Amino acid sequence: MDLEETLLPGVGVRYELTTGSGQLLGVVVGRAGGAELSVYDARDPDRARSMLRLSPEEADALAEVLGAPRLTQRFADLSKEVPGLESGRFTVPSGSPFAGRPLGDTRARTLTGCSIVAIVRGADVVPSPGPQDELRAGDVLVAVGSRNGLEQLERRLSGRA
Repeated sequence: MDLEETLLPGVGVRYELTTGSGQLLGVVVGRAGGAELSVYDARDPDRARSMLRLSPEEADALAEVLGAPRLTQRFADLSKEVPGLESGRFTVPSGSPFAGRPLGDTRARTLTGCSIVAIVRGADVVPSPGPQDELRAGDVLVAVGSRNGLEQLERRLSGRA
């Protein structure tokens, strides 16, 4: 897959890629944060078959939806490259003693040796969360650590540790 990037002075950046099925997709990311998505006619690559304009908030939401699984996959790939390092995803249950409390209260790194590298909350992702980030029931925590540490973290989040 080739991804072409073209600077559009005063506008933003345009990205073009041809999908595996042969469709030409264009994305213009504006300087103000909005985006335009276009699917071009295969017979006439200068003619858009359809276009979708996204506000900055909508573009952010879409980026987070597309980015969350990729973030998790990157850590899964990393765990294959580094012996003894694994990644895990843990949902904060509604009965967790940490729901409604800051991430730092879990003392995850200190007590389990695991690092929480992201919080996934619906379509939103908090990458590299800080100790002050509040946890909510239903949040999915992406963590890296040893197998034993990840098991300890899961028990801790559920209140069984």
